[in-house]
Formats: sequence, structure tokens, C-alpha cells
Amino acid sequence: MVRDRTKKRRGSRTHGRGKKAGRGAGLRGGRGNAGLHKHKFTYVLKYMRDHFGRRGFKRGFDKREIKVINVGDIERLFPGKDEIDLRKEGFDKLLGKGDIGYKVKVIVPKASEKAVRKIEEKGGEVVITE
Repeated sequence: MVRDRTKKRRGSRTHGRGKKAGRGAGLRGGRGNAGLHKHKFTYVLKYMRDHFGRRGFKRGFDKREIKVINVGDIERLFPGKDEIDLRKEGFDKLLGKGDIGYKVKVIVPKASEKAVRKIEEKGGEVVITE
């Protein structure tokens, strides 16, 4: 049944509610964050600059850095030693940059081919543990 108030408003276009203020959150352009990518985008640009998009990163695992030492650094860091355990000294890998001037035995978890060749050329030895 049509009420008296409804009958009275017939023909008035807005039924006395003004423009777009009928039901819900019509007058304010939606509730909450509605329309931030559409009609409220200038508001986002002005007041919420970092609202959209990804920021930062997540690492899925704990990556440990490999600590390396070059053949040329052995002579400088361990002068006069004839046997060096690089794992005890905190190194994980021996690389081949530089030269060594004396015979030495090196114990290390990993070593490059070039590093092994340079030490063996001087009469030394590389023992790879692992």
C-alpha cells in the first residue's frame, strides 16, 4: 500500500532527499575506501600516497653469506705459517686471485680450481673438507 508521504512526493524527482542522498552512502561517494581507484583518486594522490602498491620484501629463507679469501691474501694475513685451517679462521672458500710466495698446506671447505693450481705450483697442498 502506498503511504501518504510517498503520494505527496510523487513527481518531485528526488522525493525531498536532495541529489543522490537516498539510500546507503550515496552522497559521500561510498563507504570507507570505496572509489579510491576511481572518483576519489585525487584524494589518494594528495593524502594517501603509499596506499596502493607493494613495499618492502619478504625473504623466505635465511641466506648465509659465504666468506671468501684469495690466495694472495694468505701470505699477508698468515705470514710464515706452513699449515692454515681456513675454517677455524672464519673463511668458507678459497679463491685464486693473487700469488703466494711459499709452500703452504691449506685446509678449507671449498676452493676454486685456480686457487688449488696456484698453491700446488709452489709445492703446497689444498685439503678440501666436505
